[in-house]
Amino acid sequence: MSEITAGAVKELRERTGAGMMDCKKALSETKGDMEAAIDWLRTKGLAAAAKKAGRTAAEGLVGVMTAGSTGAILEVNAETDFVARNDKFQDYIRKALHIALKHGDNLATLAAAPYSDTGRNVADELSHLIAVIGENMALRRAKVLKVKQGVVAAYIHNAIQPGMGRTGVLVALESVGDPARLETLGKHIAMHVAAAAPQAAAVDELDPEIIERERKIFSEQARASGKKEEFIEKMIEGRLRKFYEEVVLLEQIYLIDDSKRRVSQVIDDAAKEMGSAIKFGGFALFKLGEGIEREVKDFAAEVAEQLGK
Repeated sequence: MSEITAGAVKELRERTGAGMMDCKKALSETKGDMEAAIDWLRTKGLAAAAKKAGRTAAEGLVGVMTAGSTGAILEVNAETDFVARNDKFQDYIRKALHIALKHGDNLATLAAAPYSDTGRNVADELSHLIAVIGENMALRRAKVLKVKQGVVAAYIHNAIQPGMGRTGVLVALESVGDPARLETLGKHIAMHVAAAAPQAAAVDELDPEIIERERKIFSEQARASGKKEEFIEKMIEGRLRKFYEEVVLLEQIYLIDDSKRRVSQVIDDAAKEMGSAIKFGGFALFKLGEGIEREVKDFAAEVAEQLGK
């Protein structure tokens, strides 16, 4: 039997889109014959991922999971909303979240991590799932938040299963205060994040290019107003402050009550009530399919394509 080299496995994987372990098995079964291995994978339905790989995957689910002072959020995409309700797809996300809590949010590391007891890694398990369900899928992004002491709270808007939906949020609060009260505060801030969609937690975390672009726009608007030059800089700074209130979490008006307080003030007030300082440790907001260019098809042509298969 020909030696099964890493290069052969890599080539077969690139040509078929099948998982690494499946490619290795196919080459073993066919004594290293590349073309026969491709046919073996096709027969088993494991080469289907390659055929579907070019199709737009903008649906799917966002999942969240917390374990005390650590939380993970994950987006896995599919082609249609129907897959989001598939038990196998949901189980994949659930297990991948457990793995992210342990291995972190680097996608390459996460993809290479062992997946349960299947003998495949996270990426190969997804390739296997593509073949089983019949749609293109993608492990798009992940984020893990940790605090030394305190909580990472999670929220899913319009959940279809516990911890899964189209919009997910993590909020990290570092404190030695009462964990139950911190959890409640964290969840309420996460609900605010889902509604207000801030771009950054604090002003100094905003992309400097974004600030400069806004400053330039405000400067041109101020000068177009005909105001004297000595007033223009004050106008620019005033408009920048208003901009920060719109896009910076800690500067935003808290939406969960009618107190008109900023989020930073809500955290400060909670710290006073608990008698323990609370440090905001960051947030993560994932909206399903955000930023993915969706393919627009002619419906009649799509039906004809389906019938032609």
